[in-house]
Amino acid sequence: MKAARYIEVGQMDELGRLDTPLHRLDARVKMAAVVLFVVTVMSFPRYEISGLMPLFLFPFVLMGSGKIPFGAIFKKVALALPFALFVGLFNPLLDRTPVLTLGPWTISGGWLSFFSILLRFTLTVSAALILLACTGIYRLCAGLERLGVPPLFATQLLFLYRYLFVIGGEALRMIRSVRMRSAGSKKLSLRIYSTLTGHLLLRSIDRAQRIYRAMVSRGFDGQIRVLHRTRPGWRDLLFLIGWSAFFILVRFYNPAVALGGWLTGEH
Repeated sequence: MKAARYIEVGQMDELGRLDTPLHRLDARVKMAAVVLFVVTVMSFPRYEISGLMPLFLFPFVLMGSGKIPFGAIFKKVALALPFALFVGLFNPLLDRTPVLTLGPWTISGGWLSFFSILLRFTLTVSAALILLACTGIYRLCAGLERLGVPPLFATQLLFLYRYLFVIGGEALRMIRSVRMRSAGSKKLSLRIYSTLTGHLLLRSIDRAQRIYRAMVSRGFDGQIRVLHRTRPGWRDLLFLIGWSAFFILVRFYNPAVALGGWLTGEH
């Protein structure tokens, strides 16, 4: 049951149905803010670390204002963290140029770029997850469609997100049933996994046909519909302008360096 929680779509959908000032903002405005945030994060030099730290204010403020549990975001970021570790794993070996000296220790550029990759990954992935949690997949895809994204792409994205977890749950049930019939043996052979994969493909095709027929019988015509369609107002504009100004300030003026200089009396 614990493994099933990680693939359940219900948690993010429930968070997306909360009623907070952040949830009531227009989905397009929140998407624009997150895109600007990601662009700002990725625009920093590869050795930058201190300049990225103030940007953590963005996800923390959104989680607080949207009543999004920190643990829900942290677990999902930690689940995908090995990919970032693999990307920057060889940086300390390939880039040994001395960049920083801290007392008796000399830190190479590879280590700085490695930690910078981890920070960028944490910031961007957490922002994307918070956007999903404070908007919901249905309003998010509807907002993409209203931004000019082809309706077919938005609909496919919605179905991919929604029914990927359905297939994942089906796979877990199949594995659980096989283990219950394997006399307590937890190790399954490659032949069994290949057989399960084939059965899962057949079940997926059958499930997709039944879902499609049920949707068509209920009037589905390929268009995403939401109950409450929001329009940008002055709160949305203030949200976007305020965060955009913060991103520009952090990008061209490093508050961490300025604070360090003020504490040491250099400025």
